[in-house]
Amino acid sequence: MPLVLLLIAALGLAGCSDTSPPAPQAATQAAAEAVVPEDPWGVIDAFEVGREVYVRSLTLDAGADTLWVGTSLGVHEVDLSDQSLRNTFTRADGLANEYVFSIFVDQDGHKWMGTNGGGASRYKDGQWQVFFPMHGLADYWVYSFNQQADGKVWIGTWAGANLWDPASGEFKTYFDELVNEWVYGIGVDSRQRAWFGTEGGISMFDGERWQAWTHKDGLGAENAANLPISLNTGLGTRSRHDLNVMAEGQATYNPNYIFCVHVDRQDQVWAGTWGGGVSRFDGEQWHNYSVDDGLAGALVYSIAEADNGDMWFGTNKGLSRFDGEHWFNYGREDGLLAEHVYAIALVPGNEVWVGTRGGVTRFGHVESQQAESQQPAGEAQ
Repeated sequence: MPLVLLLIAALGLAGCSDTSPPAPQAATQAAAEAVVPEDPWGVIDAFEVGREVYVRSLTLDAGADTLWVGTSLGVHEVDLSDQSLRNTFTRADGLANEYVFSIFVDQDGHKWMGTNGGGASRYKDGQWQVFFPMHGLADYWVYSFNQQADGKVWIGTWAGANLWDPASGEFKTYFDELVNEWVYGIGVDSRQRAWFGTEGGISMFDGERWQAWTHKDGLGAENAANLPISLNTGLGTRSRHDLNVMAEGQATYNPNYIFCVHVDRQDQVWAGTWGGGVSRFDGEQWHNYSVDDGLAGALVYSIAEADNGDMWFGTNKGLSRFDGEHWFNYGREDGLLAEHVYAIALVPGNEVWVGTRGGVTRFGHVESQQAESQQPAGEAQ
């Protein structure tokens, strides 16, 4: 059975000079350099999971050649060798809550799943373990994970950040140290500094000292589009807190609110903001990229880095790819199932999987895919 049907069936069961004119030769060279290269990327396939089902997390388990898909109705394990469905997990299988916002694969192969109101679940080889506040977890709402080189696991919640020690099984909670206690993204750099994206800016912990950055420090682009201001930051009471980023059909602006964090191979920190585009910290200052620069949308929910250094961003207006000079954007007209891109995963075979409401869209080099499909049967691979 095709994966699209398997996913729907399974879920159904589950209920970031000189101003003089240039010489003609220089002008020709500048024009040549300004030419945007041809974009080989395009949609290969799309897998639907239900019109009202949200795909919030996509995580590669390289060791098993599988992709973990966290949705609002459970978790899927997809075999990347043939895009078939290996498993579907719901509460009936040991998952603490079906609405899964984050999935993380640790050094030992455990899959950590952060849920919306159901704490954290950990899975490996058929064995489940759940973590609630009664076990030391800061909150039942869990939105991010990452891991230190020593094996300790960071957990981002709506009531601070936890550091879980696998040796002792104990949780340490950081709350007042953070610029804001509502934690959505966590990154760890090569110096083992932890970076936290919160609803009030970015915090960094080097193991001894804390530091923070907000919009006043350069985090998040200015509101050039004059978007409506949103003050939705929780303010310590979930009764008035939601994740709605729109106002009367228009995107809103709240640049201190960080949806996601990614530390790249040069230890630069990328942060996806609410209305302020994506920000990059080079160790000294923040550099912002907005819609005016070429980013598809002002709200950035997800960030991923390719082996060649390309950066991928999931926004409220589709998917963006940045090669360090040029921007390439992909929307529903290109085959995306929906505009808001909540999750991105880069998988072997030079493919990008994208999570939205309604399902997962699979991107690749279209020309190479077409060449493979047109290759005569029996021709050497």
